[in-house]
Amino acid sequence: MEIKTIKTDKAPALEGIFSQAVRAGDTLYVSGQLPIDMKTGLIPSDIREQVRCAMDNLSEILKAAGGSLNNAVRITIFLKDIEDLETVNGIYASYFDGYVPSRTTVEVARLAKDALIEIDCIAVLNV
Repeated sequence: MEIKTIKTDKAPALEGIFSQAVRAGDTLYVSGQLPIDMKTGLIPSDIREQVRCAMDNLSEILKAAGGSLNNAVRITIFLKDIEDLETVNGIYASYFDGYVPSRTTVEVARLAKDALIEIDCIAVLNV
């Protein structure tokens, strides 16, 4: 099985010792995506914009690997405040057309760069 690192300049570069994504065979493991706006380099203050940024960044990495959000089979959402879940769900749903992957959402004490949300995924390509 071939293992390949995926990298795109259309999603934020990660600080630390890990990749944006790693493809192992047909499975893609995407690292947690913070809501960093690629135009400004900043994290918006509003949860709605943060959800969109994180989902857009996730989508760009999937595209760089030859896939899309339709290839996602598992998504994990880390939220600073679980009270934002209804808002997150409304925006998250707009990224899918009928099909939605399995998902776990957890509330966490703190995220990198004091973000309100972080999203990672596992996807299967070539299906």
